[in-house]
Amino acid sequence: MADKFSLSKFFGMNDDYDEDYQDPSPVTQQQQPQAKPAAPQRPVDTRKVVAMRSAKPNSSHIAICEPRIYSDAKGIAKQITTGDAVIVNFARVDEAQAQRIVDFLNGTAFAVGGEIKRIGEQIFLCTPHNFEVSGDVAANLGTQFTS
Repeated sequence: MADKFSLSKFFGMNDDYDEDYQDPSPVTQQQQPQAKPAAPQRPVDTRKVVAMRSAKPNSSHIAICEPRIYSDAKGIAKQITTGDAVIVNFARVDEAQAQRIVDFLNGTAFAVGGEIKRIGEQIFLCTPHNFEVSGDVAANLGTQFTS
């Protein structure tokens, strides 16, 4: 006699239900299953998380850059975000490219809590949060230096 194929047999279940079957370990109301203990949490590795403001807390490094194309702004922005001040001379860039770079660096300085100031005809100073710039050189740009 051939057995008829059924899904319940395929999954290990029997079509015949045994009403007399009793579970060998019945749970009574007094024997509630115990909750599983909480899995221990792994400690967070804080060495991989670096706050941008603490990258160089006592930095006194000032870089000087002369960008030639717009893509040079990325390297200047990287220096600002790592805590360096940057003097940018736009003498070798046309006015439209210089304006785009200044806009990009202004956003970068803002993002790190710094600022950007014009200190010459085509020269800007970009500083991160840990630098303080005082004085107003831009007001004196119209005067000539004499010796």
